[in-house]
Amino acid sequence: MAEKTLFQKIADGEIPSDMVYQDAHCIAFRDIQPQAPVHILIVPRKPIPSLDDLTAEDQDLVGHLFLCARQIAAAEGLSRGYRTVFNCGEHGQQTVPHLHLHLIGGRPLRWPPG
Repeated sequence: MAEKTLFQKIADGEIPSDMVYQDAHCIAFRDIQPQAPVHILIVPRKPIPSLDDLTAEDQDLVGHLFLCARQIAAAEGLSRGYRTVFNCGEHGQQTVPHLHLHLIGGRPLRWPPG
């Protein structure tokens, strides 16, 4: 059995977090190195290493992550807008090998982001 990722340990309650949402399919918690006033990570409970590892069976799960992002954004008062980001791989700045969606807002965001 593979070692648990950091996010699996958070989901299992082994590592504390500032949890803002959870259900049977995902968890969401505040990033410990926020890039904006609101920076929340939405993480599927299913351990998927990255976007490159998604399969057709994950389609509903990924859609669920975005619906959760919308709900969390509303709860956080992000009525003026926000950004959602998946990082993938080394050049994409993915630092934890577990798929996660960043929800970022609370200030004007610049473009391009990188």
